Amino acid sequence: MKIITAVRGFKDILPGESEKWQYVEGKAREIFGNFGFREIVLPILEKTELFKRSIGETTDIVEKEMYTFTDRGDESLTMRPEATASVMRAYLEHSLYASESVVKLYTIGPMFRRERPQKGRFRQFNQLNAELLGSKDPRVDAEVILMLIHFLRGVGVSDAQLEINSLGCPACRPAFRDVIHAYLAGKSDGLCEDCQRRLSTNPLRVFDCKVEGCKEIVSTAPLLIEFLCGECRDHFGEVQAGLRQFDTPFTVNARMVRGLDYYTKTAFEVTTGALGAQNAIAGGGRYDRLVEDLGGPESPGIGFAVGLERLIAVAPIPDEGVVGKPDLFIAALGKEAQDFAFVLCNRLRMAGARIETDYAARSLKSQMKRSDKLGCRFTLILGERELQEKKALLRDMKGSAQQPIGLDDAETTILSILSKN
Repeated sequence: MKIITAVRGFKDILPGESEKWQYVEGKAREIFGNFGFREIVLPILEKTELFKRSIGETTDIVEKEMYTFTDRGDESLTMRPEATASVMRAYLEHSLYASESVVKLYTIGPMFRRERPQKGRFRQFNQLNAELLGSKDPRVDAEVILMLIHFLRGVGVSDAQLEINSLGCPACRPAFRDVIHAYLAGKSDGLCEDCQRRLSTNPLRVFDCKVEGCKEIVSTAPLLIEFLCGECRDHFGEVQAGLRQFDTPFTVNARMVRGLDYYTKTAFEVTTGALGAQNAIAGGGRYDRLVEDLGGPESPGIGFAVGLERLIAVAPIPDEGVVGKPDLFIAALGKEAQDFAFVLCNRLRMAGARIETDYAARSLKSQMKRSDKLGCRFTLILGERELQEKKALLRDMKGSAQQPIGLDDAETTILSILSKN
């Protein structure tokens, strides 16, 4: 019978790797908590309209990549392709804006997009998202970016490169839209089919196209940053000043746009040289009108997403100290010894120790090899003679030294020894 395998673009996270995920997520919870962010856990399914209204109906995500279906109640549902829209929905549905003037949230979990699987990119992928709502101060932009860079450094990403840009606001975008539309209309024959359609819906999307011909055309196109109004220009300058105060290196990339329609003013990406062409491991920006567009009150915001698959692929996370190893292996010989080991093993586990044993009646040599393979710090040798004498041998697997342990108070003695090592 043929073995059933995982769906293409969906990946198992196996033991040995899952501990690294836990390490990264733990670092995020620690650092984001220091910056005042609190975790929110969101559903995977949302109403399709949420993403159409927030992400934009002309984006590749909505047009091509979403997993959307009609349920038995004839309601259109979508497996979330990104988290910001879901955070905004929860923010509005539960009136989180009513209790705090500034709300800081983060969420960790899977997203779904049906795109071509490639290095570091899957159809089910996991993201870490942080969102700050309620402030339009440029220092907040700098603070959120600083938190992201601090987190990436905290998990060992040393070659992270920060690129920033300003995408303007409703006051300055129309003038640029007219200019870029005129520029692209004269070169429309060289654009891909998608970008030709975007000319009449959102010409800014052409800057985000990955087709080589389109990239070549926009390489000499007018830049939005040249059309910024005074407020956007000042805002962008203060964001840069905030980053410089912390000696955070960055590059202004005037051609960078984000793939979602809701971004305004500050936009940023973090890239690394370890992933080839698909080199972004994090990105985000400001979205001052998104909450209003979803029917809520004025709530300017900024946030980012980190691709966990990509991050874990490039972060130098060593197994040592991340993948847990047992403190003690109980090598039990004979049924009575195994029965004793069963009780002792689980008592020690419930007291907080990592303990392994073996019930397969293997030889002492085989059990010692198993203990060594698991990386156990100690091995307790227990057989018929030890039970009769009410003493077992505790072997230090690093130095091979042995000491007798009284079985009557074995639990207390072992816990004391483990606490010192």
